[in-house]
Amino acid sequence: MYKELNLALLDNDKDILPLSSIAELLTAKIRTLKMYEDKGLLPQKKETASKKLYSINDVKLIAFTHYLASVKKINANGIKYILEMLENNMDIKNRDEVLDIVEEKMEKLSGIDIKDVEVI
Repeated sequence: MYKELNLALLDNDKDILPLSSIAELLTAKIRTLKMYEDKGLLPQKKETASKKLYSINDVKLIAFTHYLASVKKINANGIKYILEMLENNMDIKNRDEVLDIVEEKMEKLSGIDIKDVEVI
């Protein structure tokens, strides 16, 4: 009766999620994610139908940004540098491995451990 979803069929690069949904997934305030966006820390997206949409792969980078800001307390310039290093100096496989490691660390943290950042 229950059919398992084949995750291999998902397009992780398709822009489908609004920032509000990502905020809910990360248990973050939308205001915090908008601040990251204003500082140029989120993947660049075109606005469609009055909303910017993000992909599953973008969510990984947004979660990484949120981790760096809220847990590691790295400022915007430091985060930009780290993101540029990931983008420009790592192949996709190694970048995904780094993001997977961070995702595992984030799964072990409670919501109490991750604080929304008001100013970075």
